[in-house]
Amino acid sequence: MPVQVHAEEFRSSGTGENAAVGVLLSHGFTGSPRAMRPFGEHLAGLGYGVAVPRLPGHGTTWQEMNRTSWPEWYGVLDSELTRLRQEHDQVVVIGLSMGGALVLRLAEEHGADISGVVVINPSVSTEDKRLGLLPLLSKVIPSFPGIANDIKKPGVDEGAYSRMPLRAAHSLSQLWKVVQADLPKVTQPVLLFRSTVDHVVEASSARRVLTSISSRDVTETLLEDSYHVATLDNDAPRIFADSAAFIARVTGPADA
Repeated sequence: MPVQVHAEEFRSSGTGENAAVGVLLSHGFTGSPRAMRPFGEHLAGLGYGVAVPRLPGHGTTWQEMNRTSWPEWYGVLDSELTRLRQEHDQVVVIGLSMGGALVLRLAEEHGADISGVVVINPSVSTEDKRLGLLPLLSKVIPSFPGIANDIKKPGVDEGAYSRMPLRAAHSLSQLWKVVQADLPKVTQPVLLFRSTVDHVVEASSARRVLTSISSRDVTETLLEDSYHVATLDNDAPRIFADSAAFIARVTGPADA
């Protein structure tokens, strides 16, 4: 399946003293590396090793995405983490929306192999009552209208699908259950960004993360000038700068 022009993966091996640290960035549901590429390029510019992979079924067609499931999405990130751990001394993981759930799963499963976790409007739950109908709906209806481009900044297009594939959405709901059950296993330092106005993920999702993880080093930053896809929105420079400072702190000497 041809990959859309805007959806190419991005990687950088790192340069200088920061090359000892690798950073894995995950885009969200129905999105593509486009939503995380400027973030990845910023970190690469600081010398970090960076990987922004494309999750299976993304960046092609929503019909293809309906033939994929969360273990496949997670598997790509798990493989990238293994590679980054081989090439760098430490690794930090970053995820937007569903990508937040996926990197939290990495943190749950890989413990000390991950030095820090950054999540932006993480999607680990929903208050939408229609969720209970997904097992049935996904068998008879292929898609719903999409959730793309919840961005406050004018003229920005994240390049996500215009339709939400329901079989994939059902799989996402199964991912949520797995991640929620193991959130207490997250002990790494966590930086969580939450947009105060988000038309895709409710604030209760971030609250669930913050109240369930076991991490002692936790920072929540509210974004007042961005909607859901905050990595492409008005607050992106703040996200990039604060995340870079967080990465430097959690991967630096213990007495720094």
